[in-house]
Amino acid sequence: MTSRDSHMAHLSSTQISLANHAGVGPSPHTHPASKASSMLLLHKSLPLLRRVLTPRRPPSKSFALPSPRPRSLTRAAAAAMGSVAGDAVRLSYPSARRDDSVVDTYHGAQIPDPYRWLEDPDSEETKEFVEKQADLAESVLAGCGDREGLRREVTRLFDHPRHGAPFRRGDKYFHFLNSGLQAQSVLYVQDGLDAEAQVLLDPNTLSKDGTVALSTYSISEDGKYFAYGLSESGSDWVTIRVMHIADRQPTSDKLSWVKFSSISWTHDGKGFFYGRYPAPGVGLDAGTETNINLNHQIYYHVMGSDQSEDILCWKDPENPKHIFGASVTEDGKYIILGTYDGCDPVNKLYYCEISSLPEGIEGFKETKQMLPFVKLIDNFDAQYQVVANDGDEFTFVTNKNAPKNKLVRVNIKKPEVWTDVISEHERDVLESVDAVNGNQLVVCYMSDVKHTLQIRDLITGNLLHQLPLEIGSVSEVSCRREDKEVFIGFTSFLSPGITYRCNLTSTIPEMKVFREISVPGFDRTCFEVKQIFVPSKDGTKIPMFIMSKKDIELDGSHPTLLYGYGGFNISITPSFSVSRLVLCKNMGSIVCIANIRGGGEYGEEWHKAGALAKKQNCFDDFIACAEQLISAGYTSNKKICIEGGSNGGLLVAACINQRPDLFGCALAHVGVMDMLRFHKFTVGHAWTTDYGCSDKEDEFGWLIKYSPLHNVRRPWEQSFGDNSQYPATMLLTADHDDRVVPLHSLKLLATLQYVLCTSTEDSPQTNPIIGRIDRKSGHGPGRPTKKLIDEAADRYSFMAKMLGTTWTE
Repeated sequence: MTSRDSHMAHLSSTQISLANHAGVGPSPHTHPASKASSMLLLHKSLPLLRRVLTPRRPPSKSFALPSPRPRSLTRAAAAAMGSVAGDAVRLSYPSARRDDSVVDTYHGAQIPDPYRWLEDPDSEETKEFVEKQADLAESVLAGCGDREGLRREVTRLFDHPRHGAPFRRGDKYFHFLNSGLQAQSVLYVQDGLDAEAQVLLDPNTLSKDGTVALSTYSISEDGKYFAYGLSESGSDWVTIRVMHIADRQPTSDKLSWVKFSSISWTHDGKGFFYGRYPAPGVGLDAGTETNINLNHQIYYHVMGSDQSEDILCWKDPENPKHIFGASVTEDGKYIILGTYDGCDPVNKLYYCEISSLPEGIEGFKETKQMLPFVKLIDNFDAQYQVVANDGDEFTFVTNKNAPKNKLVRVNIKKPEVWTDVISEHERDVLESVDAVNGNQLVVCYMSDVKHTLQIRDLITGNLLHQLPLEIGSVSEVSCRREDKEVFIGFTSFLSPGITYRCNLTSTIPEMKVFREISVPGFDRTCFEVKQIFVPSKDGTKIPMFIMSKKDIELDGSHPTLLYGYGGFNISITPSFSVSRLVLCKNMGSIVCIANIRGGGEYGEEWHKAGALAKKQNCFDDFIACAEQLISAGYTSNKKICIEGGSNGGLLVAACINQRPDLFGCALAHVGVMDMLRFHKFTVGHAWTTDYGCSDKEDEFGWLIKYSPLHNVRRPWEQSFGDNSQYPATMLLTADHDDRVVPLHSLKLLATLQYVLCTSTEDSPQTNPIIGRIDRKSGHGPGRPTKKLIDEAADRYSFMAKMLGTTWTE
């Protein structure tokens, strides 16, 4: 992270660490980790706004949910106990009404939508459907013998302290710590790195079940105030509050209906900028609504005033889908405004010089005018992130004519001349740049999905030092330009986490271990990780990591988990996961992460090769990786489980539609399943930059070919054989997911059960199709530890049962 808001990265990386340790999938959020977080850093991290909007499960950069509360089983569910793959006994599925009168016309094509009624989360019919599906899922999970063993072992290994990297504000240091099984990490403050740490904010005291989470925060420049945003039940909606750091006493300030926002203080400490939407309605259970989010606005809040008096700084009613972020530069002189239209790595960038405002920001309260921003970049042709500025001289990271990114400098008052400071690398992706120690830079590159770190000169861009780093991921960079040291978070598949302290005052930087996370009973020497490159359908080489016990025999017998994401320029770099470790250690499983196209592993060209009209490349890449695992002797088709969250949930669902014969089990978390209507709900309109939109005829043509909801076919009627069927499938969603709303999974669940099971007698489909629907949970961020563990136990015990895996102590 960097710049004045670099401290916010610690929140996200701590959340990511939690999720990864619980095994919510290989994190698409471990590199500058905050890029995958649920919050927005604008200054120096404008791209995070784009990433916040993407349909993806955070850490677990991807999945995690808990077992439903105990309930009495319905008669149908009770009869289904034990009827899972291998039993050749069909589940008794709840009936779901089909409304065949609902037919939409897309560019002359008639498309039925018989489960449109499931789009209403508040209808009694939808609630009854959800309850019956939850009963059915619980009945199947109760028959998974390894469920409690998994829960017990994941809990045991997860119970260890986890620190975030420290960051400084004024004369104090701050850091996050989870003692082991706490629902949420706790923020501590201390007078020095060796001084006693005291609790500043403990989110665990804010709810009995741990479902209130810290989602964003910022400390005023003088270290006097702590502004923080809380979300409930996993919703993207945030309420901002403020406290005095000295005595921990709350102020009267309370800001509601905040979403996709950072908090950025002006240096005088009088107030801060934030982003919000108009209030969506009265009596709303925030997070369960599906209404489209429109008319984002930037406000300035003056301390001690009511939110109704906040100063409107920017809006754009002519472009209601645009989303904004405002941040103050580290020197306090400028306000930077970023504008996004979707999730592509592009943004407009305006600035406002605070000293040029005669009456200050507060003067605009009376005039009702917006701040006089100057348009530096007024188109969406590239991305611009502020790294540092010396007066009017600004340094940016950009992908302008540089798909792997470069560092440039410009005088914003004379923007005709832009100078390259660090040119685009021929092969590696410039991941992040942080100013530190006056005129030095901490530069992170990604090379074949692994991070490297350098110290460079801010003025010339010249390489000064290469920092020693194992093969893995940089999860945090904690520093400001005035700091003479930097804290670096590191993780890998076999490293739970190390925080390095790097002193930059010496001739050669001193990089020492500051803290190292230790997992009791974990011996990394028992495991190995290798990276291979798999030729896809068109010959493109796809990187894939393979983690397993050492010296396994390649006899095709190993249960294998294959995870992928492939979208929105998100890279899945190495990260540690307790639940993945348990799969390898206790179940003899192989865990594989496929870095398919659509991600950011090789820059913007790699991203575009898996987006829009080329989305099919993502599915081809993932299928090729599965086929490679079989041909190389790691596993067989009946032993492969595929998993993905959010955009990765779409990936999994599309692949079981296209190749139902290739997999034994599928876990699709909070997926985007209705590709014709996703843009109509909450922030789904922002994803059209990756997917396209069915309102346009050519883009409808792309979407209808792979939309999971519209491509469910009986494999025994296709070319897969008379007795072929879909793999055992679990769709996972949550009632407060207001990113990828639950209707996606619910409609697909009803469709799968109808087409494959209930609409035909003597169906070959004996593999179960179930939905796990979590309560008081959202898309992923802020999920309590127990929910993470319970969901990992549920999904992997289901996988174990379906693949015929045996538990070994």
